[in-house]
Amino acid sequence: MSKSFERYQKRKLISSYFSVVLSIGLVLFLLGILGLLVLNTKKMADHFKEQITISVFLKDNAKQVEVDQLQKSLAMAEYTKTATYVSKEEAAEQHSEDIGENFQDFLGYNPLKNSIDVQLRADFVTPEQLEEIAAEIDAKDYVEEVSYDKPLISLLNDNVKRISFWILVASGIFTFIAVLLINSSIRLSIYSKRFIIKTMQMVGATKIFIRRPFIWTNIKLGMLGAFLAMLALAGVLYYMNENFPEFGLMNDPIILIILFVGVFLLGLLISLMSTYFATQRFLNLRTDELYY
Repeated sequence: MSKSFERYQKRKLISSYFSVVLSIGLVLFLLGILGLLVLNTKKMADHFKEQITISVFLKDNAKQVEVDQLQKSLAMAEYTKTATYVSKEEAAEQHSEDIGENFQDFLGYNPLKNSIDVQLRADFVTPEQLEEIAAEIDAKDYVEEVSYDKPLISLLNDNVKRISFWILVASGIFTFIAVLLINSSIRLSIYSKRFIIKTMQMVGATKIFIRRPFIWTNIKLGMLGAFLAMLALAGVLYYMNENFPEFGLMNDPIILIILFVGVFLLGLLISLMSTYFATQRFLNLRTDELYY
């Protein structure tokens, strides 16, 4: 009978530990995903900003020397990521592929212009800076027109600011929820041992002596949950890097170290604080209050 009861108690204890580890791991994993978004918000915003292109259309009488000089000067400019010359023939071929038919057969001539496509660095993709860059290029005599999508620039910058703000708000809210969930799991596991805590206190054990095994046990559970969360995060990072390499999530080791260390330390800190306050609560209760 006693052996059967001991096995039951052991299974119950293991089940309790498993639920605590699982809840800590799941919450820390979701918090890590949100942290990944926060740390890479600028990188992802920069990726979309760098898709913006300024098209510099050249006059038909522009000399090749002038065109080459303009392309070189644009390529060397601090705001330029790439500067690619596109002849009117190449533009016509690309346009025909896009619409699915040769428009030159219909028109009888090629109305397109030679151009230089300038892909900008993310820091310069603002309405004010783009206007200055466009005005500077447009001042040249052999430039016909400088074209870019003005409404898209304003919309992109507004959306980046809005998304960044709401990601920070969501991070704060979710961190608070994560603390509550992990705290609840640990408190439930300690609740089942409230009579043991009170018995130890009644026979003269100090509060530090009583807390120590609970704190150490739950710190180990927090570490285990954090390791599970980090393994899951590593899997997500690998998947994202394999399928979306343009975001470069694995290219910045400092951000990855901050993310994983942050998840690990958060698991330890929440486990420590939750255990301390949970045991303190039961230590301060009267014996008759333990039944409620």
